[in-house]
Amino acid sequence: MSVLEYLANGLVFSSIIVLSSIGLSLVYSIANFANFAHGDTMTVGAYTALVTFGFVGSLGAEVLGLPLGFFLALVVGVAVAAAVAVLTHKIVYEPLDVGSIGLLITSIGVAFVYRAIVQLGFGTGFLEFQIPLLRPIDALLPFGIRMTLHDVAIVASAVVLVAGLHALLQYTDLGRKMRATADNPSLARVSGIRTDRIEIWTWVIGAGLAGAGGVFLGLYSNISPRMGFNILLVVFAAVILGGIGSVYGAMAGGFLIGMINQLTPILPRLGQEIPFLPERFGIPIGIEYANAIAFLIMVAVLLVRPSGIAGEEAV
Repeated sequence: MSVLEYLANGLVFSSIIVLSSIGLSLVYSIANFANFAHGDTMTVGAYTALVTFGFVGSLGAEVLGLPLGFFLALVVGVAVAAAVAVLTHKIVYEPLDVGSIGLLITSIGVAFVYRAIVQLGFGTGFLEFQIPLLRPIDALLPFGIRMTLHDVAIVASAVVLVAGLHALLQYTDLGRKMRATADNPSLARVSGIRTDRIEIWTWVIGAGLAGAGGVFLGLYSNISPRMGFNILLVVFAAVILGGIGSVYGAMAGGFLIGMINQLTPILPRLGQEIPFLPERFGIPIGIEYANAIAFLIMVAVLLVRPSGIAGEEAV
């Protein structure tokens, strides 16, 4: 594989990580705790879309190699992930009179419950969307890039969702209230902002983005009950690297961590890819160390900038 192909794969994987990281960072900034059930919320979205696609998969014409039924399944997956998160907030998190550490530990238990329910319904094996594989895009083959329209669909959808969130945060009344609540919840409350409603909207948006990330992750690889849990630490690394509580930092951190993860296989042959290095120079590690490399780089960045890329910026 060429470096350009690894970069293309990194762009696709980063799109998934960015969506997941934004949702986690948004919930942290307003609900004020690290939600360890976030990865399993991604799983809920993926399985919901899988079931929905089984009913509507053949509907409509194709867009970027995907039937319109897939995008309908995506919307249902996002909606169910958001609904499950809101119900969990109202039934589990809100009644608890504990601090952020107590909520964090509770969310670990919630993650186990989500996963157990998924396993009861679908087993522990791997599943996938019944969508035929596509040939790589012919125009990219001369550059050594084997990228399909499905990959383009993932990146394009992520760009649309991120742009929509940016517009919501910057140009709508809800977005201004969310930023005010994240910056100073007590001041927002005495200013007349219904912070309880803002918190509900935060769960809807954050979990919805997680559900979208789960659906795209299922399309990119496969679907299993542990898919969200397996990627959760990478998502946390992206959020910490970007700056905890910063949505725009999470975008930057998600992009960097996703690219690093997918570029790991070129480390053994750095000398062949970088002209000024000796030809035999390389770091003899494989893709199985990708997450470890991402965490090492995260630690290195935090040593220089402890508050992360976006610093103390909230939302």
